[in-house]
Amino acid sequence: MIASMSGQSEAYQTLLRLCSVRLRSYFGRRLAGREHDVEDLVQETLIAIHRKRATYDQSLPFTAWLHGIARYRLIDFLRRDRRKFEVPVDDDAFELEGGDAFAAILAEIDLESLLARLTPNQVAAIRLTRIEGYSVRETSELTGQSEPSVKVNVHRGLGRLMATIKGGGHAN
Repeated sequence: MIASMSGQSEAYQTLLRLCSVRLRSYFGRRLAGREHDVEDLVQETLIAIHRKRATYDQSLPFTAWLHGIARYRLIDFLRRDRRKFEVPVDDDAFELEGGDAFAAILAEIDLESLLARLTPNQVAAIRLTRIEGYSVRETSELTGQSEPSVKVNVHRGLGRLMATIKGGGHAN
């Protein structure tokens, strides 16, 4: 998204293609058996992404922004639709699914975006202990931080990440 906003047309085409795949899956799960409606919603949402791309805050995860647009498109569709049926719309819509490479790539981009807000010691401590599964002792040996420093960096880093996520991108 960031590359496409800077005028890279190939990046923009790739973004729309990958978004359309993800949106088909999202709408398809909620509107099973209504392929024409799914395709209409995908197209409406892609148009909304195009129109609203200037509102994307680059400091926040792209998937949250995309999910918000998709969710509101679905709600609008359901309001217009005369048929009555129940569709869950406020779930965690873009959860990772086995084999979903696009979602995994977006999650990695989102993770890197969040970790970029932390100090290098906090990033190393969180990455090694929480993501890669090293013990505090192993992390201490790998990073040169004392064991208490590793614990403090993990604690403060996770606290800062939570504040960032809850506060809409503004960490203390």
